[in-house]
Amino acid sequence: MKDLFIIIVSAVLIHNIILSQFLGVCPFLGVSKKLSSALGMGAAVTFVMVLASTITWIIQHFVLAYYEIEYLQTIAFILVIASLVQFVEMVIRKFSPALYKSLGVYLPLITTNCAVLGVAILNVQTEYTFVEGLFNSVGNALGFTLALVLFAGIRERLELADIPASLQGLPIALITAALMSMAFLGFTGLL
Repeated sequence: MKDLFIIIVSAVLIHNIILSQFLGVCPFLGVSKKLSSALGMGAAVTFVMVLASTITWIIQHFVLAYYEIEYLQTIAFILVIASLVQFVEMVIRKFSPALYKSLGVYLPLITTNCAVLGVAILNVQTEYTFVEGLFNSVGNALGFTLALVLFAGIRERLELADIPASLQGLPIALITAALMSMAFLGFTGLL
C-alpha cells in the first residue's frame, strides 16, 4: 500500500506529466483560459488516460508480448486512445453541449495528446504491475488536472492584472508556466 501511495504522490507532484516531463503542453496552453474548460478537459483526460493505460497494459502483456510483436506497441496504443477519445467526445456532446463547445478543437486533440500515450508507454517501460500501472495513470491524470486547473486559475487572475502590452496573452502565460514548473521542481526531494 505504501508503494502505491508513493506512485500516486510521485506522479502528481514530483514527476508531474506537464510541469516536469513537459508532455501534454498543447491542451495545457490552449484550454487553460477558463477554469470551467480546464476542469472539463482534466476530467476528459483523466477518463481517457486511466482507461487507455488499463487497456494498453492488457494489450501489451496478453497480445503484443505473447505474440512477440512489441514493435506494434505505438500503433496499437494510438488506436486504443483514438477509440476512447471518440467515445468521450460523443458522451460530452450528448450530455454537456456547453462543455463540448468550450473545449472545441482541443477535445479531439486528446487523441494526439502525448501525455496519454506517454503514460501508457511509461507504464510498460517501468514494468509496473497492473495495479501499479493503474495507480500511476490515476496519479498522472490527477497531476495533469491539477496543473491545468492551477494554470487556468492564474490566467483568469492575470486577465484582471495590469500587465504591460508586450507581455499580454501568450508571453505572460509562458512565463507563468515556467514559474509553475520551477515551483513543482521544489517537490523533487519529497520522496
